[in-house]
Amino acid sequence: MLPRPLASKGDTRVKILVVDDYPTMRRIVRNLLDQIGFKDVEEAGNGAEALEKIKVSRYDMVISDWNMEPMTGLELLKHVRADAALAKTPFIMVTAESKTENVIAAKQAGASQYIVKPFTAETLKAKIASVVN
Repeated sequence: MLPRPLASKGDTRVKILVVDDYPTMRRIVRNLLDQIGFKDVEEAGNGAEALEKIKVSRYDMVISDWNMEPMTGLELLKHVRADAALAKTPFIMVTAESKTENVIAAKQAGASQYIVKPFTAETLKAKIASVVN
């Protein structure tokens, strides 16, 4: 399955999967997405759960934390990029780590964008806009 094409820069009809092992952080990201107009949001508690969801449902974008068990966000990203049907799905990596080597690793693995926690709705909106255009 290929991701649905986005109609325009401001298209908020995209289906987003938020992946984080902390329910509070998933709720925060969901609320930020809601503030900027994204309503079709689903959640997964770790990379392994997200991968199962991605295999059965189509998502226009994945926003994933890096540090999770049993499968990290980086491992999830590598699985998504390795699957021809999913490879073009926009993938935003979220982490508390701002180390240069982490940013490089995420970009090399195919992350569309990288966000360092904490972040605002405006930051999230700008990162999403940069990957959907």
